[in-house]
Amino acid sequence: MTVTTAAGTSAGATAGPTTHRRASLALAAAVLLGGTLAGQFAAGTEATAATAATVYACNVTGGFGPLTAGYYTGSTAIPSTSQVTAAGKEAQCLLKYRGYDPGTVDGIFGSKSQAAARAFQHDINDLCEAALKEDGSVGPKTWPWLRYPGC
Repeated sequence: MTVTTAAGTSAGATAGPTTHRRASLALAAAVLLGGTLAGQFAAGTEATAATAATVYACNVTGGFGPLTAGYYTGSTAIPSTSQVTAAGKEAQCLLKYRGYDPGTVDGIFGSKSQAAARAFQHDINDLCEAALKEDGSVGPKTWPWLRYPGC
């Protein structure tokens, strides 16, 4: 095999098993990352797949209450809008179970999760006269309504 250097000169190189193995690994990594060697790797974005959000399963149990997804059992934590928290995963799962779309269940209580919580709070206020603040934040007053179906 002949390799051309940046200066335009040629140098002989032997393409042994190690070279082929490295090329195969590089190609496999490019395919797994959804790009090409010229695209993803050249642009320096090979870590794209590693930074993707983790999606958590929602296995809500409890029937008539209290409902739980198994991530957080308390009623005082307010899910974070900037980092993954157990309260965020729990609130997203309970909202989803109750028929509201929190978006991806990733533990970060972003705008879609807040919109779902706001809609839930509005509906509970209308149906049960709960007097919840319709702010999209799941806190000590909203948790019990999420956990226990009905008024």
